[in-house]
Amino acid sequence: MAQVVHFGHQVWANYHKTAACNVKSRVELANVEQMNGRAHLKGVAETVLALLKEAKQYQIPVRPIGAGWSPSPINVVEDGWLVETLRLNRTFKLSAQNLHQDCDIAAEALLLVQAGATVDEVYESAEEIGRSLRTGGASNGQSFAGACATGTHGSVWQAGGIQDHVRAVQLVTPERILWIEPKQGVLSDDFIAQTGSEIIRSDRIFAAAQLHVGAMGFVTAMLIETDPIFMVQNIQKAVKIKREHIDWLCRGEFRKFSCEFGLDEEPYFQQLILNPFDPFDKKSLLRFLYKRPFDASIAPPLPGEMGAGYDALTLLGKAMAESDFFQAEILQLAMEQAYPNNRDVDDPPAIATWGHTTEEHSPIASLFNGSVTMDRRNLSEAFDLIIDSFRSGGGGTVVTLRFIRRAQGLLAPARWPDNVVIDFDGPNVESSHSGYKKVVEALDDAGIAFTRHWGKTNNLDERRVKRDYEQNFADWKWAQAQVMPDPADRRVFANDELVKLGLI
Repeated sequence: MAQVVHFGHQVWANYHKTAACNVKSRVELANVEQMNGRAHLKGVAETVLALLKEAKQYQIPVRPIGAGWSPSPINVVEDGWLVETLRLNRTFKLSAQNLHQDCDIAAEALLLVQAGATVDEVYESAEEIGRSLRTGGASNGQSFAGACATGTHGSVWQAGGIQDHVRAVQLVTPERILWIEPKQGVLSDDFIAQTGSEIIRSDRIFAAAQLHVGAMGFVTAMLIETDPIFMVQNIQKAVKIKREHIDWLCRGEFRKFSCEFGLDEEPYFQQLILNPFDPFDKKSLLRFLYKRPFDASIAPPLPGEMGAGYDALTLLGKAMAESDFFQAEILQLAMEQAYPNNRDVDDPPAIATWGHTTEEHSPIASLFNGSVTMDRRNLSEAFDLIIDSFRSGGGGTVVTLRFIRRAQGLLAPARWPDNVVIDFDGPNVESSHSGYKKVVEALDDAGIAFTRHWGKTNNLDERRVKRDYEQNFADWKWAQAQVMPDPADRRVFANDELVKLGLI
């Protein structure tokens, strides 16, 4: 079972203090008995089931919450129960006898993760058994389940989103405890039965549950697939780029771009932070990570040497403490002063495991955080349009380019075989919002297809979600109805944002 503590009515704000709500009660769930993994998962799921039944009976909306990291209002609920899971944070190894006869994944690659485990805790658990995640966001304080639910991504161009690790989901509704896997089974029927779960093996329902945006039920555990442990070398610098370099990236010439500014090899990860007021005459901040074999004798460098935690949100957070608005020169000064020390090709190499490439950072209040994701092949056509329209709207943020493959999940924003994600990070002022809206309008006017991140400022509604995801949206709604056929069950998880998006 899990311990349930009601803290009563209070005003709750998310991690970055960008959204708040009046909750009927903040409810904390915590692990208790240290029993075996299956019995533990069963006990926690039964506790959540009882909580949801009560909420349904009294028509109280419920919002499960991990770290509350998303800047969008997707994780708030008015006059409902906010159910915190961060103390449900155990991870479990599996053995070959736990696997389904059709499973083609080695047992040592699998890790059972409770819903409240943070990305950092999953990194640590994986490394303890000689494994690693293959991708992740720019930070590690999110709950792993929450990062999956919103399609968090990094800039590993050969991988998609963090939800791509997921191989099964334990999901609780007001009436059922479910274990959702692909049609090709992963864990044995006997193992799943001991978690107290009803088995659903369906590729379509599993693809919906991988990225469920908090609208398919209450996730209590996930089964994830890991990679053999590896290390990465960091190259990080401030340099001027040219317009032709954008064309290289558009064509996927990542090694050519790396050879120009980093090492003469294919990068595993690459990121560009640009000053939109003057992207070619001002220095851009580049970061490359190159994959290396694991070597236990290499001591981890200091976090700043790996660029850990110094994504655009962090460096803008530092600058935002000094200024309420940005213009070209102020923004450039903030970018270069807030970025960690350069690590160039001739410097002693900074090498660490993937789990050491990020670190937790302090909450960033008054934050604006938006993005668009599009087919990477459209980058050259869209780049000048985006920069010009952003500036015409007043601007106010840095612009970051990231590159990822098609991500798993029906509602994954990274829908194309190869994607560029263009982030807009900065202060929560009118110029940031107006600049982002101009970008969205300009892309629509030009007929360039794009999607937006579920966990960020996105200005989406049901009409636009249907347009962006088409059949995938219809398939997701079908899967939701299979999991929760009673509309009253679905309403338990409703909040204003999910209703506006057409997901409840």
